[in-house]
Amino acid sequence: MSLVRPSDPSPLSYGSRKLYSLNGTKNAPDLSAQRFGSEMHRSESYEKYFLDFPIEELSISGVSGISNNSFHPNAASYGRTCDSDSACLEITSPEQLDFGDDQVRLKLQELERDLLGEPDAADYDVEMLANGQAMEIDSEWANSIKDALLHDSPNESSSTDSNFSTTGSNKDASQMSSQNPREMLLECAFAISEDNFDEASAMIEQLRGMVSVQGDPSQRIAAYMVEGLAARLLASGKCLYKALRCKEPPSSDRLAAMQILFEVCPCFKFGFMAANCVIIEAAKDEKRIHIIDFDVSQGTQYINLIQMLATQPGKAPHLRLTGVDDPESVHRPVGGLKHIGQRLEQLAKALRVPFEFQAIASNTSDVTPSMLASRHGEAVIVNFAFLLHHMPDESVSTVNLRDKLLRMVKNLNPKLVTVVEQDMNTNTTPFFSRFVETYNYFAAVYDTLDATLPRDSQDRINVERQCLAKDIVNIVACEGEDRVERYEVAGKWRARMTMAGFSSCTMSQNVTDPIQKLIGEYCERRLKMYEEMGTVHFGWEEKSLIITSTWR
Repeated sequence: MSLVRPSDPSPLSYGSRKLYSLNGTKNAPDLSAQRFGSEMHRSESYEKYFLDFPIEELSISGVSGISNNSFHPNAASYGRTCDSDSACLEITSPEQLDFGDDQVRLKLQELERDLLGEPDAADYDVEMLANGQAMEIDSEWANSIKDALLHDSPNESSSTDSNFSTTGSNKDASQMSSQNPREMLLECAFAISEDNFDEASAMIEQLRGMVSVQGDPSQRIAAYMVEGLAARLLASGKCLYKALRCKEPPSSDRLAAMQILFEVCPCFKFGFMAANCVIIEAAKDEKRIHIIDFDVSQGTQYINLIQMLATQPGKAPHLRLTGVDDPESVHRPVGGLKHIGQRLEQLAKALRVPFEFQAIASNTSDVTPSMLASRHGEAVIVNFAFLLHHMPDESVSTVNLRDKLLRMVKNLNPKLVTVVEQDMNTNTTPFFSRFVETYNYFAAVYDTLDATLPRDSQDRINVERQCLAKDIVNIVACEGEDRVERYEVAGKWRARMTMAGFSSCTMSQNVTDPIQKLIGEYCERRLKMYEEMGTVHFGWEEKSLIITSTWR
């Protein structure tokens, strides 16, 4: 069953032209429209390549004059479906690490400390984020949770070292009711990490009366995180994650939700823009380029790339794009890889960009160099966009599929490798530290939505349910192979890429300057961009959300 309800019919269906702007920006409400003026219709004319319109109805008016430095925050946004191979990776390996082996655990924790330093106690300070007003959780969400949770015995969680402290092991109801959602969430997570399941269960019941998926940001994120804690307590995280993941083919409503997320949370879009600009630079003197993408998803990243290639001086290089997806997803009529390839082919033909698309029906972990079929004279470029964190590493299995994939790609001798990831440390960190990291990260994402969409917006509720809840529940409730959302921070990706034999490439000002200018027009006060050790960070206020890096 699904925890995601179809949105009511509204003007915002997939491919909608509705625009969003950040509250308090120096621009008037229609931010994108005013800033780009006549360029508006250009992006609109490409959105139809991802709608189910007949091909003969497609038009390409207003194509000329798109600058390679033009970025369109109102363009169809890159979306990542729940049904991609990477998002639904299920790997069973007989060679599991024995976490009873203290040496293995200590080794991983030593590596963690070397890369990140000791945890900062300030990260765990409890702040007043809510007004304490009691709100009941959305009834549909609560009923769906009850249906999805399996009432098993509590799953033991190993206690973790942390700087979090409590004033007592047990709190009465009056003490708990005086706390805000964030403070109680942290205490509940800490209680679970210490195997205090009765105390945690009481806090969960209390929290459910304090939060709402339609409240302020702290209440909304708490509504989903508390159900993640409940799922962990009942050992049912895998069941709940699968329900949220929704293995059935994606609907237009879901695609619309993902499109909205990447429109109203611009850090995601800027990450893709940076990757595309670096690819354009690498392809400048090439006659043929071969891009390998292990998670093409809806292919919207390549709409912008094909536009940019069409406007470069001289003849556009021949672009061959190879996409990988699981066999079931490749042939889907909506959102399937072959369907996406056909849309991209139509766009490239209209813009006179030589283009070839190859769909590989395979799990990412099973791909071999021979399947990618590199050709003589092609410059190979590999694009890892929100893919690598789904690959299990040495902390999950001795097979270490993450490093295996990187070594395979290195043997292809690519001219360029781009990595776009969420800047969050949820892979090998102990449960409580991971919980705090998850809260801090998604709190910034929810603040982004709060600055852009009204709290009673059905679009916003759909985004939070269909795009964010899945990751939150998996990170909080699942362990071992069931925990597939294994994000890492920039320093750890840098170490992993270097160990695989790659060298970091610094992005040129031709890439960073136009994006920095666009950020200033979006919301310079709250939206941030900075470069550190070859990695470009895109963040909201002081929290880094998305990182883009390039390698050779």
